[in-house]
Amino acid sequence: MNRIKNIMDTPCHIHFVGIGGISMSGLAEILLDRGYQVSGSDAKQSPITDKLAGLGAVIHYDHNYSNITDDTAYVVYTAAVKPDNPELVAAKDKNITCLTRAELLGRIMEQYKTAISVAGTHGKTTTTSMISEIMLAYECDPTILVGGMLHTIGGNLRIGHSDYLVTEACEYTNSFLSLISNINVILNVREDHLDFFKDINDIRNSFKIFANHLDEDGILIINSGIDNLSYFTEDLKCRYYTFGTDANQSDFYAANITYNQFACASFDIMSNVKTDFPTVHISLKVPGEHNVLNALAAFATCFSIGIPVASIVEGLNHFEGTDRRFQYKGVFNGVTVIDDYAHHPDEIEATLTAALNYPHNRLWCVFQPHTYSRTKALMKEFAKTLSLADKIVLAEIYPARETDNLGISSLNLKTEIESLGKEVYYYSTFEEIQKFLSENCINGDLLITMGAGNVVLIGENLLK
Repeated sequence: MNRIKNIMDTPCHIHFVGIGGISMSGLAEILLDRGYQVSGSDAKQSPITDKLAGLGAVIHYDHNYSNITDDTAYVVYTAAVKPDNPELVAAKDKNITCLTRAELLGRIMEQYKTAISVAGTHGKTTTTSMISEIMLAYECDPTILVGGMLHTIGGNLRIGHSDYLVTEACEYTNSFLSLISNINVILNVREDHLDFFKDINDIRNSFKIFANHLDEDGILIINSGIDNLSYFTEDLKCRYYTFGTDANQSDFYAANITYNQFACASFDIMSNVKTDFPTVHISLKVPGEHNVLNALAAFATCFSIGIPVASIVEGLNHFEGTDRRFQYKGVFNGVTVIDDYAHHPDEIEATLTAALNYPHNRLWCVFQPHTYSRTKALMKEFAKTLSLADKIVLAEIYPARETDNLGISSLNLKTEIESLGKEVYYYSTFEEIQKFLSENCINGDLLITMGAGNVVLIGENLLK
């Protein structure tokens, strides 16, 4: 299939295969705002497709060869779309240029003078949202694409009409290498997506390429705590700034960190970059030390592009989190229910460590592993971090895109956790889990539903 040339020269007809997806729909909405003719296909009607249709998109609720008309200039698809999809076949037959979602986003980003890509194994959604809050406080009318629901903008997308854009940059299938930005953020580099990457060195190599995409006018913001940091910084053409909790190794660091009764941090941001750096005090409304690091990354990013400190502080202090990131859901029978998207051992450790400082008697964690490949590759790490909870309940593995179970189930993880001497239970259905929790959680307990699948339903059903 042909590759993209310059899609943003003149509005034209663009077709999206799977237009109802949260990330695809955002790009379709941006193009509709710019006067493009947009069509797309999806398996079923949804509020997202209804909204796009209301904005002028033509939506087909099937995947058919005939959906690709002769006036279509480009066809956009994601990694989930197979090569034998009839619409991709039609595009090939008609010699229509096909491009990935990331390639399209990259070409859109080229149109902005300040385009920020936030990458990392975890923390992308929160940090992107923090940067978004800062830009909104600065009133610079940014375009925002975030991987969660940010209540300040009423969703995951905001279309601005300035030279500012901020987006998450996902490393899976190396899609972040298609983005075209002049400020790149690397929050952390850890093992994940091992159904695509060979090992941690393969992952580190991709992040190094991501960093090296920046030219001499670009800026890299990177966590000083990343192993062998010089590997990423030694050959850079651009400027770079580091952030972290180590005052001796970080350009921007946190000092005087304290936590309130809900594990939310207050701290001072210090700098080794400027001698006249002002006093900056932050009081977060989201819990955990990991959010101190996310806030430092957001501060360093916005400070480096000239946003005033007052706007940065206002934005960070205003940020109240996004859906499924330590999200308070309610109380049943005196049991507090929190939901969290954590599905990697590092994320689990950060969330449960924050929870330990949250008011509770016993800490319950209901965990739904996400993908067989991740669960198998990181089995011991999952067991160790989940053991921070007093009691663990496992749901079956959420397969997502995978069809091969690799010969494992959540029972394997249960055995691993039991070997650490922890109390752990496994049930194959949500109904069984809900019954067990309703009979065993008591007044004053803290219950966290955790995972990137549909485990949130367990807590929501208990609250009903």
